[in-house]
Amino acid sequence: MGEPRYSRRTLLAAIGVVIATAAGVATYVSSSSSGAVEQQIATADKVRANSAAKPSIRFERVYSAARHREVTLAFYLPSGVNPRGLPMSILLHGLNGDARHAAVGDLPAVLAAAVAKGSVPAFGFVAVDGGNNYWHENVPGDDPMAMLLDEIPRWLKDRGYGEPFAVTGTSMGGFGSLLYARRRAERGDPVAAAAAISPGLITTWPEMAKRRAFKNEGEWASLDPLRHLKATGSTAVGVWIGDRDKFIEGTRRFIRDARPLVGTVKGGGHDDGLYRKVTPDVVQFLAKYAKRAV
Repeated sequence: MGEPRYSRRTLLAAIGVVIATAAGVATYVSSSSSGAVEQQIATADKVRANSAAKPSIRFERVYSAARHREVTLAFYLPSGVNPRGLPMSILLHGLNGDARHAAVGDLPAVLAAAVAKGSVPAFGFVAVDGGNNYWHENVPGDDPMAMLLDEIPRWLKDRGYGEPFAVTGTSMGGFGSLLYARRRAERGDPVAAAAAISPGLITTWPEMAKRRAFKNEGEWASLDPLRHLKATGSTAVGVWIGDRDKFIEGTRRFIRDARPLVGTVKGGGHDDGLYRKVTPDVVQFLAKYAKRAV
């Protein structure tokens, strides 16, 4: 005869147990309250899961030689993961934004919940102040693209993170994410994935000129993703936008002509309501390309 087998409930009913709750308080439960034990275990497991799903957000100030100024560096990470070699996506903010407000649509919480659930591998986002010049050197001596290409990898390495495997951006940052992917491809080091949310793809120079982000129409044309549809090379590109977004015309054109791997139009405008709809898909898209550095 083999060893006797007992169910979990039988064992709990037979002996008293000590449960360490999520608050760290030990609770003695008598042998006559196995049902309460099961309930407390389930509650504790739920509390731990909810705690693990909260993102870890950290800010610090660094000096950017490319921008000739101090900038905020923001890290948006899932809690409880080993940061050593953690794959990172650069996260680009929109016009009048900054690193502290780059994560639209509750993006860090969506990522943290997906990692805690086990539906995606762990990765993180790193954001930085980029100004209002569509992520290129519009003002001499202030070059946010050089900061992205040359300084962020060093800042990540110095802190133990992996190199940028992807880029994600919203509005002006969506334009910037496609430009960054192009620059990486031109260097012979294409980024694995680029996610553009409501990208600022404007179709006329008079409208773009209002932003004062380009010296002239020629400079804008040389950088406009709509005129360089295949410049991102082998990078997997995903685009998400609302059907009432002010940039819908240019973005529809990009989806039609560039044929990105993902081109999604959902009901919504250029606002957080739309962003909350699409960030789960954005996280799933990026996760396919996240590989931990060794």
